[in-house]
Amino acid sequence: MSIGVLGTGAYVPERVVTNEDIASLVTDATPEWIVRRTGILARRWAAPDQATSDLAARAARRALDAAGCDADRVDYLIVSTSTGDHPQPPTSCLVQHLIAAPGAACFDLNVVCAGFVYGVELARALVTANRGTRALVIGADLYSRILDFTDRRTSVLLGDGAGAVLIGEVAEEHGIMATGLSSYGHASDLIKVVAGGSRFPVSERTVADGQHFFTMDGRGVRDFVMRGLPELLEKLVAGAGLDPADVDCFVPHQANGVLLRELVMKCSLQDAYTSVVVDRYGNLGSASVPVALDDAVRSGHLATGDLVLLSGFGGGMSVANCLVRWSA
Repeated sequence: MSIGVLGTGAYVPERVVTNEDIASLVTDATPEWIVRRTGILARRWAAPDQATSDLAARAARRALDAAGCDADRVDYLIVSTSTGDHPQPPTSCLVQHLIAAPGAACFDLNVVCAGFVYGVELARALVTANRGTRALVIGADLYSRILDFTDRRTSVLLGDGAGAVLIGEVAEEHGIMATGLSSYGHASDLIKVVAGGSRFPVSERTVADGQHFFTMDGRGVRDFVMRGLPELLEKLVAGAGLDPADVDCFVPHQANGVLLRELVMKCSLQDAYTSVVVDRYGNLGSASVPVALDDAVRSGHLATGDLVLLSGFGGGMSVANCLVRWSA
């Protein structure tokens, strides 16, 4: 039995936020500086009445439509997010209600930008253990609500969006071939939101100190990624008896356009089609990989038999890579 992707879907909000818009909010940022440092031209921000579950539900419906599957046939519903609607209940349960999938067992994952690929691996394991079932995996984040516009290093990067895949049985010799998951807690300070949890509960002091904003050590993250990710990708591909030249489509986390160009070169993936959406949508957190995957599908860059390499990396720090033999 082979387990793979039955359908993909994505949703980004209607509001387009240009670099000129961002420069009017962020101290010492100009449109030219933003493009030079990030490769981003625009990003999408949610409407005031939209929350993460709303974005996730729209992406989920599109993935189900692409797969020709009704929502009531979904057995597992996994939402990867670090910006859920509430501390509880799980955002996945809210999505279940929105898309009318009453039979689905729901849970959330928070592995930040690596979480979607973690979710795909969990879905593969669940469907393998329970033949004939289907799992809906959604990556969704809404970062525009936790940006500190006095910090130009982070506030120019992030956008809002959601992407989804339906996982189930696919044709033999297709589907998910290999997955590598790893975490590095010693580097957990590189990306964080300090307050709002049990260590620093919400208080007037935490709000006044801006501890609910997203923070990131950009240089530290870049060093972490460039030092460790190429070796992990090489190990995964080689373990499947393949070479980087065999990869047809590379779908990385859309952290930063400049970083992605360097990563492709260092990983010897120049011959693959690299799906890039960061220029249009910004860094979408856990939604980056599924949105970029859906873009590759809908733009005609994936065909049956293609070798697809998914790569998520981010807060924790955590890394998740996955090789898929595509089945249209």
